Amino acid sequence: MRDLGVGFQYLLKGQRWVARHGKQYGFGLVPGLITLVLYAAALVALALWGQDAVTWATPFADDWSSPWLGLFRGFLTAVLFALALLLAVVTFTAVTLLVGQPFYENLSEKVDRDVSPDGHAPESGLPLWRELWISARDSLRIVVRAALWGVLLFACGFIPVVGQTAVPVLGFFVTGFFLTEELTAVALQRRGVDLRTRLTLLRSRKTLVWGFGTPLAVAFLVPLVAVFLMPGAVAGATLMARELLGEEIDEGRAGGSAVEGDEGVSSLPQPPSGSPAPGR
Repeated sequence: MRDLGVGFQYLLKGQRWVARHGKQYGFGLVPGLITLVLYAAALVALALWGQDAVTWATPFADDWSSPWLGLFRGFLTAVLFALALLLAVVTFTAVTLLVGQPFYENLSEKVDRDVSPDGHAPESGLPLWRELWISARDSLRIVVRAALWGVLLFACGFIPVVGQTAVPVLGFFVTGFFLTEELTAVALQRRGVDLRTRLTLLRSRKTLVWGFGTPLAVAFLVPLVAVFLMPGAVAGATLMARELLGEEIDEGRAGGSAVEGDEGVSSLPQPPSGSPAPGR
């Protein structure tokens, strides 16, 4: 359980790091603002024409008597909008990271150099187009996984009592895990760590991941908050990625007291810096 607090500390340290580096914070806001505008436009369009889409998709209900027709299509419209909101929360980070790949790569590298005792930041050695392709491919895989969890949790939401209490809480933990995967991917991809190995690393420290990602998932329910927290979240995820790989952190520069990682993670295979992992 101690790892829950450690994960939350990394989230705070990331926000403190960008607060001390105003220029990096300003650049980090740009991708989030672009993504926010795109998502807001999509949700507004769904709010305006969602009922029309439901009507088009349910012609078999045209002859139903009132009030069943209105209740049925109203329920489906609400479900459609709720699923869209869930998908927006889950995919916002992935889309923002894809849009802002050069911004966040630069921010993550600067964090690495700042907290590394030798001032070194691992580099992938890959061209930008290749990094974008890997990021888009892995993000799609994560979004599919998250969508499957979303459908399962939505179905469980109809279970009396449990669906209105435990399921929403579980949903935040699931969302937090996937958010953390997307954010740590910025630093881990530069180290040649592929998606399967990243998931293994994160699963080995679930409580650490939940401590970092779950509060972020709650905050990201408000899109405007997500935009302003995003740069610090990338910085904090970079710090956490270093711990997951057993890399030393200069805590004075990281902006907090020393955090000791649990043993067992360093025994996992670590790809050499700058060398793409197998399968890339």
